[in-house]
Amino acid sequence: MERLWTRSFIAMTVGMFFLFTAFYMLYPTLLLFIKQIGGNESQVGLAMGAFMLSAVIFRPFIGGLLDRFGRHPFIFWGLLFFAAAMYMYNWIGGIVVLMVLRILHGISWAITTTSILTAITDLIPPKRRGEGMGWSGMAMTLAMAVGPMFGLWVTQRLSLKALFLIAVGLTMVALLLTFAAKKPYLSNIGVGKTGFFEKSVLPFTVSVFFQFIAYGGITTFVPQFTDLIKVNSGTFFMVYALTLVLMRPIAGKLSALYGEKMVIVPSLIVTILALITLSLSTGLIGVILSAILYGVGFGSAQPPLQAAIIRIFPQERAGVANASFSTATALGIGLGAIVLGWVSEYTSFQVLFIVCAVSVVFSLLMFTFFARRVKINVVHSLSSTKQIDAP
Repeated sequence: MERLWTRSFIAMTVGMFFLFTAFYMLYPTLLLFIKQIGGNESQVGLAMGAFMLSAVIFRPFIGGLLDRFGRHPFIFWGLLFFAAAMYMYNWIGGIVVLMVLRILHGISWAITTTSILTAITDLIPPKRRGEGMGWSGMAMTLAMAVGPMFGLWVTQRLSLKALFLIAVGLTMVALLLTFAAKKPYLSNIGVGKTGFFEKSVLPFTVSVFFQFIAYGGITTFVPQFTDLIKVNSGTFFMVYALTLVLMRPIAGKLSALYGEKMVIVPSLIVTILALITLSLSTGLIGVILSAILYGVGFGSAQPPLQAAIIRIFPQERAGVANASFSTATALGIGLGAIVLGWVSEYTSFQVLFIVCAVSVVFSLLMFTFFARRVKINVVHSLSSTKQIDAP
């Protein structure tokens, strides 16, 4: 079996952990910063929206440029851009300027995450892609758990200025690690025209989109729901994170052995059961059970879905593949939080989580009915291309 744990793969994955930790440090502390410069709670949503929208808009273009010009320059300059944007928070004195900075910060996030994920994809042997994606995805999961807690600790013990400086430092560590990693030589870089979208992979990305609508609902509304039923929301997220960390590498290994479909379909069914369980929960036991089920389902479905998207793309379009996946996740989280906010306002949290379950049902149907046909069509088209190009 081809080697996965190379020095470069480890360096890139650890570098991604430091980058995502710096990013998630800002999540719980942004409200404190906005209040410090004279803003209010409603402007947090605007700041988050400005960041997300700019990242979503630029990701497809970044993916195409990666395939055209290579990964290394975008990783290097993207991380420098991200560090500079993080440092500039220390110089912000008003909401309007903050919104401009959030747009620039979102662009830097699109560049860094898409280029690093694509470089990691290049380093993973094709037959171990699901397993490799599981391990690299775990770096993001750990950062999601560590970053917010560390950010709050730094803010409470030191200051917001120290928070931004530490985030810059973590980004520079990520830069050193990724710079030291050896990127594989890709002979097709710079060949052919730049493409920003691939319609043949649309069913996969739509499936990811519906899955992350539910994820947006979980991250946004579980704290309010658990507070209503007198349960600490930290319990849900701690159990969920621990389960996720355990399941991701296992799911990746299983998808490598038995194929993505054999893992994705059962995982999405478990995710649906988790959301139904959450909607019926009235106390701690229900919340813990739903967190375990959601960690198993969501943790097992995401890496093989990403691997499936990447596998059906030609190697020279890995940048577009990763950009497609990242765009679908960001849109799902952002739009999910908005739409489900309306649901919670006019109905109840129980109905909201049922709507989340229905969204995952759509994800399952999209994958089940369209994925096989798309895979056949792509493989056929690739084979045809190779025959045409053959001398």
